[in-house]
Amino acid sequence: MSDKKLALVTGASRGIGLAIAQRLSADGYRVVGTATSESGVEALRDTLKTSDESNEAVVLNIADSEQTEAALKELQSQFGTPDVVVNNAGITRDNLFLRLNEGDWNDVLNTNLTGVFRVCKALSKAMLKNKAGSIINISSIIGTTGNAGQANYAAAKAGLEGFTRSLAQEIASRNITVNCVAPGFIQTDMTDVLPETQKEAILATIPGKRFGRVEDIAGAVAFLASDDARYITGQTIHVNGGMNMG
Repeated sequence: MSDKKLALVTGASRGIGLAIAQRLSADGYRVVGTATSESGVEALRDTLKTSDESNEAVVLNIADSEQTEAALKELQSQFGTPDVVVNNAGITRDNLFLRLNEGDWNDVLNTNLTGVFRVCKALSKAMLKNKAGSIINISSIIGTTGNAGQANYAAAKAGLEGFTRSLAQEIASRNITVNCVAPGFIQTDMTDVLPETQKEAILATIPGKRFGRVEDIAGAVAFLASDDARYITGQTIHVNGGMNMG
């Protein structure tokens, strides 16, 4: 077993999750990233091992309670207890509220909020026993501002921040920090396909006058995972170019 600290990053196959996994690997962690399919895991494994052969990837579907419990039990058996847990995995099912059906509401809450509960529940006892660790939950600016067509997503992310503050209070005495990073509009494959007029409208609301980069989020996560942030817990770090201040 590697003597490096272990970092678990859920939803690491692309975009923000992949950038976080790569940054933590560069900072000296052994990284285990997750994807929801075997093909996704194979591609992620190949990518992560280019920077460190000890990195790994596993299948994890946080929307499935039994699969999550089994996968994280196997992960701990194989790799040990993570020192850093980054809950990045999530989904969207956008629609205007009057058209939003209960299935899409439940899917988003089940994955983006209850899924994080499942991961933390499965790992917290071992982390408490170790009396050390960092849990970092990826929220969103939408959890603070809301957004038309994303009532389910906004509710899940706002709930995630409340969950983070509550869990932080419970386990701070065991030297475990729990924080959120809330991205604004980040340049990914999802923003790349937006019409230019929509991009311009979004940029007009950002004082920084640019979309964020995935590396901006990875940097904030790396800071919260580091010893420099040992006295920071229960916080939401907003990374949005000034789009929302407060």
